[in-house]
Amino acid sequence: MIKSIREQFNASFSQEKYENFLQDLNSAHPGAIDFRIAETPVFIEKKLGQEMIQTCESIIDFIIHPDFNSLTERAIPADEIVQHQNKISHFIAFDFGICENETGSFFPALIEMQGFPTLFGMQAYYPEVLERHFKIPEGFSHYFNGLNKASYLGLLQRVIMGEHKPEEVILLEIKPHQQKTRIDFYCTEDYLGIAPVCITELTKEGRSLYYNRNGVKTRIKRIYNRIIADELNAVKDTLGPIVDLREDLDVEWVPHPNWFYRISKFTLPFLHHPFIPQTFFLNKMESIPEDLRNYVLKPLFSFAGQGVVIDVTKTDIEAIEQPEHWILQRKVKYASCIQTPNKPAKAEVRLMYVWEEGKERPILATNLARLSKGKMIGVRYNKDKDWVGGSVAYFEQ
Repeated sequence: MIKSIREQFNASFSQEKYENFLQDLNSAHPGAIDFRIAETPVFIEKKLGQEMIQTCESIIDFIIHPDFNSLTERAIPADEIVQHQNKISHFIAFDFGICENETGSFFPALIEMQGFPTLFGMQAYYPEVLERHFKIPEGFSHYFNGLNKASYLGLLQRVIMGEHKPEEVILLEIKPHQQKTRIDFYCTEDYLGIAPVCITELTKEGRSLYYNRNGVKTRIKRIYNRIIADELNAVKDTLGPIVDLREDLDVEWVPHPNWFYRISKFTLPFLHHPFIPQTFFLNKMESIPEDLRNYVLKPLFSFAGQGVVIDVTKTDIEAIEQPEHWILQRKVKYASCIQTPNKPAKAEVRLMYVWEEGKERPILATNLARLSKGKMIGVRYNKDKDWVGGSVAYFEQ
């Protein structure tokens, strides 16, 4: 998006350099990167970056407000409430689409947020490899708040591990070695020493949880939670007997599962900001907008774009059986802002916050980006396209 930097990067790019980069990136855990890696990072000018950050900070003001929990009580489905919620969401991610106004200037539009981890482990590894193969201009970084790789990993260690030993902490997922994001689990294990564990591998005695670590029955004291409830519900019947995580368990959560619902699409209708598209709870709308072509219909309790209706009609809305579980959000038109050797790409940037126990606010730590040439961000919309996929943004400092 910074013309001179984009031109320099594209001029120095070669397919051979890209292939060497991918080979290097895959060398730590061959075959574990199960999604496309884009040919380029994104370069964010200072003004655009500040607009994203200021938007996030305004949302955090809302999250730390004393009324937040009462306002978001309905966000958690009654049959998904997990006991012993703690006071903070240790991880928060904010997704912004890069858009263009009528004067040709770029601006950010908040798409979604989640009180849930994302690729925090991989984002310490991936940019380091990228920088071995591609030149990043001086004065740009993917880290924030003075962090570098060492201090960033120190922050992750404090938040994820707490006061516990690596063997007492697990990364919990559903069949982690089959997940498309498993490279992040392996990077997390490399850096912190905690193992990715499937929910089917947990056993319970009284209120205590255990897993098998290298042949040794080991007590779990803290869970770095990567399980999404609706994904678990979709496959629960195929997993056999599993521990019910909603029970009264003697374990610490990072973050607690309830935050996935509280800080989510459910929060959007409460927010009013120039860079947050207008959003409504479907059951609170007095009438259906006449210009429905400018809106997108989203289920509150789904993940990764599942169930989203892009070209929504009045019939779609009238067919909704539980309107209290849906939102209507004003559409965002992504700008074709990344010049590539052929068709320009669209960009989405995820700002990744970390919240330490005892701190009043989370801090912005790093980010990831995704490039697309399709109708939406996502693999199924970008098949057989180049200069798309997972990436990272470098922000002008």
